[in-house]
Amino acid sequence: MEDAVKGSQYHPDSDPEVGEDAATSVGPFPPPPAMTEEEQQELQEALVKVEDEILTLSQVLAAKERHLADMKRKLGITPLNELKQNFTKTWQEVTTSTAYKKTSETLSQAGLKATAAFSTVGSVITRKLEDVR
Repeated sequence: MEDAVKGSQYHPDSDPEVGEDAATSVGPFPPPPAMTEEEQQELQEALVKVEDEILTLSQVLAAKERHLADMKRKLGITPLNELKQNFTKTWQEVTTSTAYKKTSETLSQAGLKATAAFSTVGSVITRKLEDVR
């Protein structure tokens, strides 16, 4: 019966999402009764330590992003330049891909066949018009 009570308290919807602050996602459920006060204290200390590490990493990341932006500014790299470079690189990758080459070849052959067909149709029409005169 105890398992049934525990099972009824678990709500998968209440699991913290990726990036969600663990301290704010704690539900209204008390810790499991099997946990001693000492274990709870150790877990609380570990929680504080991990939160501090996350804060430190966030600050380091923000500092590195500022440094990156400063280096790009000094080099004259603007978002528009980056966009152009990315577009050029992507277009080059597309045009050198096997699929693009095959499609281009197929369309070229289709264009040649269409040109030949139009030429034939034009010749036939010209002959018919000459016959009518």
